[in-house]
Parts: sequence; structure tokens; C-alpha cells
Amino acid sequence: PYGIYDIARNTGWVNVGTDHDTGEFAVESIRRWWRQRGRKDHPDADRLLITADCGGSNDPRRWTWKKHLAVCALESGLEITVCH
Repeated sequence: PYGIYDIARNTGWVNVGTDHDTGEFAVESIRRWWRQRGRKDHPDADRLLITADCGGSNDPRRWTWKKHLAVCALESGLEITVCH
């Protein structure tokens, strides 16, 4: 499972899947949250702050995590910042 907590709305989102690549799965979870809830709850948002534990495939040095986040940012039009 991968969880998203929206501080501004005090709500959570959990995505469950079986992907072997944690970085790809994490970004897909963020993408699904944005499409299903995020842009509805925050229609004027132009940026997204992600806090991540950065363990395993979420390690900021891993290219897959960065690659998938970059694609997500382009698709969503959001400026994405990761704080670890």
C-alpha cells in the first residue's frame, strides 16, 4: 500500500497494488490521487509538495523515482517538490 495524506483537508488516500517497483507504484498512486481527488479539492493548485521516507525505490538518487515524478509533473502541469 501507498498512502497520501492531504494536510490542507486532513484526509487520506490509500492505493493498494502489486507493482514490484516501489518508485513507479508510488508515483502512480500520486497520479491517481491527483486525478481523483487532488485537482477537485485544490482546483487552483500549481505545485505539489511530497514528503517521502526515501527508503528503497523512493531513494532520491534512484533514476526511476525521478523519471516517473518528472513525467507526472509534465502530465499534471504541477511543479512537484520532494522533501525527504
